[in-house]
Amino acid sequence: MTSMKGAVRGLLDAAVRPYGYMVTDASSLYEWQRRSPLPILSSGRTDPLLVEDHPRLVTLAERYARFDCAVTTPALWTSDHIGGARLRYFRGIDAPYVWQLRGPNMNILGYALTTYYVRSIDSLALMSRFTDDDWFGNHTLTIDRAVVSRDLLDSVIELYFLERHLNLSAMRNVVMLDVGAGYGRLAHRTCEAMPNVAKYLCVDAVAQSTFISEFYLNFRRSRASVVALDEIEAALDRTRPDIAVNIHSFSECRLEAIDWWLRRLSRAGVRHLMIVPNDPNHDGGQSLLNNDRQDFGPLLAQHGYKLIAKEPKYLDPTVQQYAINPAHHYLFELA
Repeated sequence: MTSMKGAVRGLLDAAVRPYGYMVTDASSLYEWQRRSPLPILSSGRTDPLLVEDHPRLVTLAERYARFDCAVTTPALWTSDHIGGARLRYFRGIDAPYVWQLRGPNMNILGYALTTYYVRSIDSLALMSRFTDDDWFGNHTLTIDRAVVSRDLLDSVIELYFLERHLNLSAMRNVVMLDVGAGYGRLAHRTCEAMPNVAKYLCVDAVAQSTFISEFYLNFRRSRASVVALDEIEAALDRTRPDIAVNIHSFSECRLEAIDWWLRRLSRAGVRHLMIVPNDPNHDGGQSLLNNDRQDFGPLLAQHGYKLIAKEPKYLDPTVQQYAINPAHHYLFELA
């Protein structure tokens, strides 16, 4: 019987290997490899006010529909991309803002490696200041006696990139602008960790994101504030940000929208711009591509932004290979 099983396995293995698969004994797999990788979306606590007919969201959608189509025409974020259950559970496992179990190394071992890596670089003790929970569908794990999530871990790593290259914690009266801020996770974390950040402004060209970030930052009692898209030019006239960040947002935009944003940032004199692009093809951070495989690097140069730093998300090469969602971080300076 054993030899027959071995023969059958060998035949099946030979048949599927040309297609990139292999036959493996289930007993050699971890538990998380044997079950569905995506639990249901509607888990954790939420709020009944997060509905598509909320008057504030309806008003924002109407205003955004009248705004410049160069920036509001979606490449990915159509009206049904963040609706229904995804609106109520906007931090959910399969919600579009922060994928938590989809993509490279998004499993419990990847999370454990990431947590211990973050501990190793945490010179400002940010992990001791941050907490997390399952509100709005967030997926959490308890590792090294701490409740962690991708929201928390990514935010710490992004802040340390700015700390290494701009000495963020020592700057005075910093004004930050988050372009494509999503639900405001980095805004919330930055204001928790950096009392020297005097203002943190969130803006997004998606009405649902503006609605959610207003709700979430108010829920967290954050010092960060949200600027509606049709008010951003007036806001930039009043307050010049020192640092703008764009985390996994330009990658999901059309070139026309990226150009629109860069024109406004350069005109406002925003000196530093941090970009974290998606890296769906894992090209080692060699290019700045949107989802249509169009390079938006030349637009940065056109608007006066020069690359001054580029690093893998994880400075240790082994961690970069096996930790959750490896990416590259870029920092540009206005010439």
